[in-house]
Amino acid sequence: MKPRILIIYTGGTIGMIENAQTGALEPFDFDHLIDCVPKVKMLDYEISHIQLTEPIDSSNMTPLHWGDIAGAVSENYNRYDGFVVLHGTDTMAYTASALSFMLENLSKPVIITGSQLPIGEVRTDGEENLITALEIAACRTPGGDPQVQEVAILFENYLWRGNRAKKHSSTNFNAFKSYDYPELAHIGLSIDFNQDALLRLPFRRPLKVNRTMDVNVCFVDLFPGLSLDAIEYKLAQPGLKGIVLRTYGAGNAPTDEAFINLMRRRIAEGLVVVNISQCDAGGVMPHRYAAGDALASAGVISGGDMTGEAAITKLMHLFGLGLSSSEVSNLVGASLCGEITV
Repeated sequence: MKPRILIIYTGGTIGMIENAQTGALEPFDFDHLIDCVPKVKMLDYEISHIQLTEPIDSSNMTPLHWGDIAGAVSENYNRYDGFVVLHGTDTMAYTASALSFMLENLSKPVIITGSQLPIGEVRTDGEENLITALEIAACRTPGGDPQVQEVAILFENYLWRGNRAKKHSSTNFNAFKSYDYPELAHIGLSIDFNQDALLRLPFRRPLKVNRTMDVNVCFVDLFPGLSLDAIEYKLAQPGLKGIVLRTYGAGNAPTDEAFINLMRRRIAEGLVVVNISQCDAGGVMPHRYAAGDALASAGVISGGDMTGEAAITKLMHLFGLGLSSSEVSNLVGASLCGEITV
């Protein structure tokens, strides 16, 4: 049988067109996109597509859109062998991370891709990204199972685990990188899969979609000179349930007693605080330095080598399940779908 692939189009640069009056790029529609890539019709696949409402710039992406994408995968899960999501680059890593949590027990490929240049331009990277994403979504193991069974980001020469990738360049065609987890595949003259890096569930279970995301979370970035008043103000937001604290180096923060006591008090009141590093590579080692050990002793949870995108969407997901603060605290440092090295 021919591979059956569903393209889910959300918008982004890959489907944009230049406004003749302003020169600005604006989302267009799927027909324009597919007309610019006639090679798609040369693939011996059964390809269908759907478009979620109006195409949007990914800067306008929200958890409601994530729910729509997850719902589209769920509603069509038994009809297709794989899925390709066309998405803008700015929030792609957030969407990939969120979908990895929302699509529980996923055992088929959900490949997210886009482009740095609109697909109608002469030098576009969108044509190659789209075709490669379709090929990866259709790829099977010798035993007939999907080669990729997780949410992944395909860009230029690499396939990355979705909840491990970050956008690291606004200009390079290789716009995404995973600093603490190897590529799932390298794309050159052939597509070479890294079998040891691919996610495999120990048991095959029915897909379960959790669309509710609780947005009562936020980032707090440390920097020299950040006042305690500013931190207190941020932590006093009504309804706040969790924060991702972006610290220095291996998870270090000021050892000022007032700061540590503030963290300890808010955690005792039920706030979940996850510590991740501001560094792209490496992760939190909370007991390596006294500056990190003080946070751990106050009840701050190590986020290990999670990306900021994975950490914040993981909190949204766990609280969205209706879990208590203590239950979220117990799960946030565990690996749910390969987002953290345990």
